[in-house]
Amino acid sequence: MAEIAGEGTALPKAAVRYVEVVLLAAVVCLLSPLLWPGSAGAVDWPRVGLLAFLHSCWDALAQGRPTPCFRLARRLARRPVAGTAVPGPAAAFFPVLFAGVLMLPPAAAALVALPTALSVADGRPWRRLRGCWNAAQLALAACTAAVVFRLLDGPRLLLGSRFPGAVLPVLAAVAVFCLVNTGLVAGMRSLAEPGCGGGGRRPGRLLSALVHGAGGLMVAVLWQGPYGAFAAVLALLPLSISAWVFAEGHRERTAHQAAVQALVQAVEIKDAYTRGHSERVGRAAVLIARQLGMAEERLRTLHFAGTLHDVGKLGVATELLRRNGPLTEAERRAVEVHPVFGHELVREITFLGEARAGILHHHERMDGRGYPAGLVGAGIPEFARIISVADAFDSMTSTRSYRRGRPVPEAVAELERCAGSQFDPVMVRALVAAVAEHGWQPALPPPDEQAVPDIPLGVPEPARRRVATGGSGAA
Repeated sequence: MAEIAGEGTALPKAAVRYVEVVLLAAVVCLLSPLLWPGSAGAVDWPRVGLLAFLHSCWDALAQGRPTPCFRLARRLARRPVAGTAVPGPAAAFFPVLFAGVLMLPPAAAALVALPTALSVADGRPWRRLRGCWNAAQLALAACTAAVVFRLLDGPRLLLGSRFPGAVLPVLAAVAVFCLVNTGLVAGMRSLAEPGCGGGGRRPGRLLSALVHGAGGLMVAVLWQGPYGAFAAVLALLPLSISAWVFAEGHRERTAHQAAVQALVQAVEIKDAYTRGHSERVGRAAVLIARQLGMAEERLRTLHFAGTLHDVGKLGVATELLRRNGPLTEAERRAVEVHPVFGHELVREITFLGEARAGILHHHERMDGRGYPAGLVGAGIPEFARIISVADAFDSMTSTRSYRRGRPVPEAVAELERCAGSQFDPVMVRALVAAVAEHGWQPALPPPDEQAVPDIPLGVPEPARRRVATGGSGAA
């Protein structure tokens, strides 16, 4: 399950309108008992409140955030709550949420996740928007799943503990919840990040949803048994431990992303003309890899490699990076050593894995006349061959203050012309297919800058085969 995660980034207008529509639909779900009297049975408000409280507590424990009781105690003591200055992305502890789907009317089930989803919203507009979005999409998913569960006569089967007959409505409700959640999130990502695609839902996530659904079923059965809510709470303990382990992995991935972003910002401060170029290369590299059917975990590492491909520019003189005119041969050699600098900078960052080879060799050529090691054909690491195409494509299509960007068809034609000699033809074909399917938005100059007439961007043919200027090969 996924929610919006972002910090201070302005959403496109279409994405904001999308959020407004989802919010309106969620409000209609919540008000359905008032709009259509008799559409839901009597609401057990103490049960709703207890489920919402348990959801907040277990979700906070799973994500390493302070529980509501702890936050209240610290607030009464007028002391700041450690670790809440930058709360993590809102999520949901799904066993409790699914238990609400099984035990409550649809509108009441939609209320269970609201306190947790809205708790991340503070005074900053982007967090308010994120909190409202998370609350709305979870409410819609829960309400829809509860409707399906009741249409399949789930409450009667569950109340009598008639198994395995009761399992079918539960599985249907879990499936509908996942479909609604996935569809809403995919729609948001397609609007907020055009050209990236929503990405596939990994089988592990679907299996996790089924496990959580089984947990919700167990909670609902125990709750309605002789020991009531007490037994249900005890049953949640092992599930909360597994959720905490998963959240630890999420926090580790977030820390990795922050480290990469810090390096990228350092490069872009030094070389302002290529601002945004690193992220676009990472995105284009992922588009290519998706066409090739690359595994999801490698896609994440490839995105790091594409985003950090020019990190070695931190070791190049700023004057050379910002010069608009031609470079002397000595100056060109000084710039061409940046892949080696980049490799040295990231050599000890273990989570980058094969991304380091992509950073070191992204300027190699298929004919062996690239640098720094003069590798040939398949001897060039796969990541480097992908990044080489993505880098050239974004460079050609980006308009900068000193030259006009080429139209996408012209850039594609140039890549195809150089396929086999400079670029891997497989990667070029994958990029062409990805751009045809998803489109590409070239980078434009800031409004206050005027682009000068275009300077030919063709990569100069080396006069001789270059040998390594530093280490060769990945760490």
